[in-house]
Amino acid sequence: MPRRATLRTTPLGDTDPFQPSRQRPVRVRARAMPADTHFEPHSHAWSQLAYCASGIVQVRAEQGAPARDEVTYIIPPSRAVWIAPGARHAIHVLEDAQFRTLYIDASVTPPGWSGCRVIVVSSLLRELVQALDAQPGAPLPKAREALLSELVLDEITHADIQALGVPLPHAQAGDKRLRALCEAVLRAPSQRSTLAEWAAEFGASERTMARLFREELGTSYQQWRQQAILAHALPMLARGVPVSHVAASSGYASDSAFTAMFKGAMGQPPSQFHGRN
Repeated sequence: MPRRATLRTTPLGDTDPFQPSRQRPVRVRARAMPADTHFEPHSHAWSQLAYCASGIVQVRAEQGAPARDEVTYIIPPSRAVWIAPGARHAIHVLEDAQFRTLYIDASVTPPGWSGCRVIVVSSLLRELVQALDAQPGAPLPKAREALLSELVLDEITHADIQALGVPLPHAQAGDKRLRALCEAVLRAPSQRSTLAEWAAEFGASERTMARLFREELGTSYQQWRQQAILAHALPMLARGVPVSHVAASSGYASDSAFTAMFKGAMGQPPSQFHGRN
């Protein structure tokens, strides 16, 4: 079967017809996106909430201080990534997706939401977005659009936060040994090396690497590796790969150990994400 050609799409800038405003603070854009669609790195003056009704997307976004400004998020249908106003980001569709984008005016950003984050998409939020997605030629009455927008913003503000990002050290300002270690783990998620073994491979002590994880990425190695494993496992589960194969390719000796980790992190067992496409 021939490999699907990569479709590269560059979003519009501040002239986007879906641009929000104080009068219309929430705009919804729905698109069917084939696998391998790319949105090149860009930014908006407004915030953005991206999720899929079906499929899997990868979002790379700036986050935090200059030494900690690149985070990769793998987003399954039950999650959405909030991209802060002005944050440079890129999107790669990993599995055919029904892509939903909410453009949200910066004036209604929830208090304290200065960075990017992943939220749990509730059933109510999903239905509100669908109701707000007006069909071409049939715009919503202004009063209804205003009420739906207010409810969407309230539901987003009170949504559960999900730790579902894989931060990487800054390519220039970050420690080269730490970045090399992170990239090696991402290339070989099944390898069960300890932090001490990885550190020795890149010419550092375990103590030094543990400190670099805390200072540059704000997490421990074990927490970071768990996020990397989830990013590796979610697309495989969505494609219908058996849980036993996903567990083995993620470095777990048993299905039960992998399932326990996955459920603890995602709140649901891997079977809930299996074959979601």
